[in-house]
Amino acid sequence: MVLWFSFVAGSALIIGFLAFGARRLLNTRFSLFRTVLAAAVGEAVANPVLKGLMRGIGPDAPNFTAAIWFSVLGWACALLIAMVVLVVWEAFVPTGTIPSPLFWVRSLRARAARTRRYWQISWIFVRAGLGPYVSGRARPDGESRSRLAHSLAAALDRGGVTFVKLGQVLSTRRDVLPEEFVTELGRLRDRAAPVPWERIERVLRDELGAPVEEVFAEFEREPLAAASVAQVHAARLRTGEEVVVKVQRPGVRTVVERDLDIVRRLARTLDARAGWGRALGVIDLANGFAAALKEELDFRVETRNMAAVASASCARGMDVTHQDARVRVPRPHEDLCTERVLVMERFAGVPLSQAGPSIERRGLDRATLARDLLDEMLRQIMLDGVFHADPHPGNLLLLDDGRLGLIDFGSVGRLDGELRAALGRILLAVNRADPIALTDALLEVTARPDELDEQALERAVGAFMARHLAAGQAPDAAMFTELFRVMARFALAVPAEFAAVFRALGTLEGGLTELAPGFDMVGEARAFGGAHLAERLRPESLKEAATGELVALLPTLRRLPRRLDRITSAIEGGRLSVNVRLFADERDRATVTGLLHQFLLALLASTAGIMAVLLLGLKSGPAMTASVSLYQFLGYGMLVVCSILALRVLVGVFRPKPGFR
Repeated sequence: MVLWFSFVAGSALIIGFLAFGARRLLNTRFSLFRTVLAAAVGEAVANPVLKGLMRGIGPDAPNFTAAIWFSVLGWACALLIAMVVLVVWEAFVPTGTIPSPLFWVRSLRARAARTRRYWQISWIFVRAGLGPYVSGRARPDGESRSRLAHSLAAALDRGGVTFVKLGQVLSTRRDVLPEEFVTELGRLRDRAAPVPWERIERVLRDELGAPVEEVFAEFEREPLAAASVAQVHAARLRTGEEVVVKVQRPGVRTVVERDLDIVRRLARTLDARAGWGRALGVIDLANGFAAALKEELDFRVETRNMAAVASASCARGMDVTHQDARVRVPRPHEDLCTERVLVMERFAGVPLSQAGPSIERRGLDRATLARDLLDEMLRQIMLDGVFHADPHPGNLLLLDDGRLGLIDFGSVGRLDGELRAALGRILLAVNRADPIALTDALLEVTARPDELDEQALERAVGAFMARHLAAGQAPDAAMFTELFRVMARFALAVPAEFAAVFRALGTLEGGLTELAPGFDMVGEARAFGGAHLAERLRPESLKEAATGELVALLPTLRRLPRRLDRITSAIEGGRLSVNVRLFADERDRATVTGLLHQFLLALLASTAGIMAVLLLGLKSGPAMTASVSLYQFLGYGMLVVCSILALRVLVGVFRPKPGFR
């Protein structure tokens, strides 16, 4: 027992020494599992190497000095073997491509559940007849589109919360999907059975840190609405204010995260096997959907979004949370809002999709309501830079006082000043039907491909304008879908922010049409743009803009005379010179230094290898044993040095350090 323990302890000590030495000599961090396994392999070959080297040292002629040096060479070979294992492993299986065994053990149950869910979703798609399209064996054509769109909508509906949400998002992407798919997916509704009150009460107590009756004066246990992610309850605060409480369904985060992984896998499959999937950019669609849905699961994001929209409106002199606003935004109670609970002002009204009878009974002007809604959205987009990104009829309310309300700010778009200016130039070019100006405006905000035929792009844009903006044509929001397709044909990537704008406007068009059939959205938007442009061209606005630019230029103008004087003095005295600093950027210096290090290591490895070959070729010299001379021993040592240096170069090739690219 004692001998066995001593053997294990000695082996562990040797393996630890080899692991530490291999990692230090390669100057690269490896996982503990890889390093220990490589050291164990090196330790396993140490004894055979030592026995082979010491064959010439017998008990009749002991040579302790030679034995010591052979031991050093043997352990150097063991260390070399450990380094070889690490470098070869890194070459064929780079770090990070496969999770560690510990991770595999920890996630075994989660992987089993995800695999079952993956096969369940796959079976749903196969039963719906979508298998050939997912595998890339079939491509949707004109005749099968309607049937395929219906099957896809049915499959997503059976898939559950994440896939219903995916269908709803895809139903707004008129820029990438045909009309048949948009129509069928638009019928999906986020519906679910309500969660029992006991589970909802537990979520409220965990998130608010107190029982429900201590936080609220009244709380309706029956939900006003139940969706797949959350459900909404009516309540009254102790201050007497009526509020709605949005509570996330227990366990929904785990389900969504697991399903999002399946969505990404399906997207990668379509991208790899189906040409039409690559053309639609399914991987980007899946990643964007995953990011948006994860944000929707954190109600603190929605709280900040509501505050941002209200703050931007206040900055332009219109408080959308105030009673006088034509389109109102609910005020959140931020002290009661958490990751899974959202408490906000309650609006008394009905969804716009159910507001028809109320509008007729009260004699409201539908066109005025639609104009107010469009005006608020355009002001959010063009003036504030923060806008509601999903204004479908379910998120629009007709309030009891005859005004409109915007709810559900889980999805919000943002545009900085430069993007708003670029969007203004695009819309101005569309309004003027100027294909050259529109082409230039598009190229300003997109990544220009290496080989772009600008003349062909201008002709395509001109043909687009002739179809939609010619005299007698009635342009609509759908024309931007065709504009996106023109850009996709020339490999111009639409900025995500612009896609969000046109997606929001396309979604809003459905609500405007439902509110006021025949409403001319494009004409009203043109009128808004003309009024906005006229407002910017007023003498007061021009004066204010010129004053702002002058204030920004003032520091430069103050320094300009002094700098001109220095330049003219230097020219007069013949002292004008230009200093050019090579490698001023730290990244450039790091790259050159890394290349130089790799070159020197390769040179030293080559030199040591040549010396090793020469020394091993010498048959004469002082004998260390009967079969090994001193020169051969030194040759073996130089061979080890050569191998270590070569491995340092290889590990730098397989896994370069940051800055050495």
